[in-house]
Amino acid sequence: MAKEILKDQEIERQERINAEVSKAEQFIEKNKKVIWGTVAAVVLVFAAVLAFNFWVVKPKVAEAQEQMVAAENSFQAGNFEIALNGDGNVLGFKDIIDSYGAKAGKSAYLYAGISALQLGQFDEAISFLKKYDGKEDILAARALACTGDAYVGLEDYKTAVSYFEKAAAKADNVFAAGYLLKAGVTYEELGNKDAALKCYKTIEDKYPQSIEGMDIKKYITRIENAE
Repeated sequence: MAKEILKDQEIERQERINAEVSKAEQFIEKNKKVIWGTVAAVVLVFAAVLAFNFWVVKPKVAEAQEQMVAAENSFQAGNFEIALNGDGNVLGFKDIIDSYGAKAGKSAYLYAGISALQLGQFDEAISFLKKYDGKEDILAARALACTGDAYVGLEDYKTAVSYFEKAAAKADNVFAAGYLLKAGVTYEELGNKDAALKCYKTIEDKYPQSIEGMDIKKYITRIENAE
């Protein structure tokens, strides 16, 4: 009896499946023009995207990278004006960013920001540096520290010190000592000697082998003797 019930249930299930398959086949037959049209449209869009990347994006990226070489050479030579603005023969980082945007690579914003900082163009430096979103911690920390330097140039010490501390936290290596020293000096400028001393003590405790660590005792002694 149980076997017969199970057999009947299986037959009923199979009939339902067959009915659903039949409905699907009827739907496809009835709408095959629309379905194939949709498939063709998707294929065309995909092909268009591939073609755009191959014929437009890749050449633009290559062109942007080629333009970056001359600007980077000027930067390495310390010619920050030419590096940022070009010289009429080659583009500077600013023009490269305007012409190619992200195709030039994330480093273009870092180079442009540091160049503007070196030229004393602090607002422009901050604008470029804040657009840099590289994932490499050492470079990301440098961008944060340079942003802090630009705020120091604008005499916005409170904002500056926050960037120096962010840079130290991001670096979390021997480079952090330099950023902590900047933070300490800036805290002193703000009149917050306790916070400055904390920065200096961190350098002494965590980064004694750094260049800053070898000379940090005089900063600590100066504050402690003044108390």
